Amino acid sequence: MDWAASFYRCTWLLVSITVSAGSMFPEMVASIGINYGQIANNLPSPEKVVPLVKTIGATKVKLYDADPRVLGAFANTGVEFIVGLGNEYLSKMRDPDKAQGWVKSNVQAFLPSTKITCIFVGNEVLTFNDSSLTDNLLPAMQSVHAALVNLGLDKQVTVTTTHSLAILETSYPPSAGAFRRDLSPCITPILDFHSKTGSPFLINAYPYFAYKSNPRQVSLDFVLFQPNQGVLDPSTNLRYDNMLFAQIDAVYSALSSLGYKKLPVHISETGWPSKGDEDEAGATPDNAKKYNGNLIKIISQSQKKGTPMRPTSDLNIYVFALFNENMKPGPTSERNYGLFKPDGTPAYSIGFTQNVTVSNTTSLGGSTPTPSSGATTSTPSSSSTGYLSISSATERDHSLGLLCSLLPLVIKLVVLEF
Repeated sequence: MDWAASFYRCTWLLVSITVSAGSMFPEMVASIGINYGQIANNLPSPEKVVPLVKTIGATKVKLYDADPRVLGAFANTGVEFIVGLGNEYLSKMRDPDKAQGWVKSNVQAFLPSTKITCIFVGNEVLTFNDSSLTDNLLPAMQSVHAALVNLGLDKQVTVTTTHSLAILETSYPPSAGAFRRDLSPCITPILDFHSKTGSPFLINAYPYFAYKSNPRQVSLDFVLFQPNQGVLDPSTNLRYDNMLFAQIDAVYSALSSLGYKKLPVHISETGWPSKGDEDEAGATPDNAKKYNGNLIKIISQSQKKGTPMRPTSDLNIYVFALFNENMKPGPTSERNYGLFKPDGTPAYSIGFTQNVTVSNTTSLGGSTPTPSSGATTSTPSSSSTGYLSISSATERDHSLGLLCSLLPLVIKLVVLEF
């Protein structure tokens, strides 16, 4: 039997299998997003990733570049895409001609077959403390948006950027959320851009960092969406039973404090590693299963759409990540955020009675789809300087900022447990 035909038949069978009641992934899942990183040399070709994405019910994919192989493979699937322009491209994208050339080759060339709905320009730029990146961020966003307008694509493709939670000075209680005062001159013009163009505000949020930094005081149940007494926001009387929703509402409060109450907040990254070094507390398969599994169940429950502060707002959340990526630098956890191993088997139990196994190729391997003429992009290994390591310096910012702003929350949880 032809191997490829056998693979796709097995995959289709898997999609059709009824998932057990305790499954990590419900049979019908709505609006789940997944980050598809490719800093690895053993990932399956994009064509083999398509059915894998569908098995987890993901309808949205976020790339860290505009890989033509991936965009071509997902043509006519209905999956929505966010494509990225790495930090290394910000200075070039200030040039309107270069921005328009990039949009033509990497976005317009794949429309409408591939459903590209958003471009993020730069990754966590404001917390890199690099003035050249910061100075180029908004002009690059404006040039890319202007290119979309010129090409008549601005109604279907938005432009944004991603931020880490380290942009917050205060995050507890959620109603007191506020941006760092030193970043105000940079953030306000960006928020004005979002407001005028109708694009979402993207945040990368990792409760794992808070737990890892202080496992003795941060409640594991609170960060893993497990049953717990929760914490009451004294100003709003809203109760929070998980850290992620408290973080999201802190961002909403920060936006409201600057007069941008209507801006939508999307979580562009959140996840939990299944393996870590000895000093990386909580990085286990069981905790990863609980965090990602409980989160996906919450997203899929139509009766519970939003956060305590925004109960009617849809949860737009992208889980990090699709695969373990063996070439990411940093601690062991960096290479173990994936829901799947490179061969397509789960990184930890997800409740299916049958698994899909795909043959390994390099991340640059497999047949290359033929996009429209002129499509060019960077190789995945250089997709974004901000994406190469989500821990390192960025994690230190996350951890310190979170611990300081969440200290009252930590104290309250400790009191509740005793």
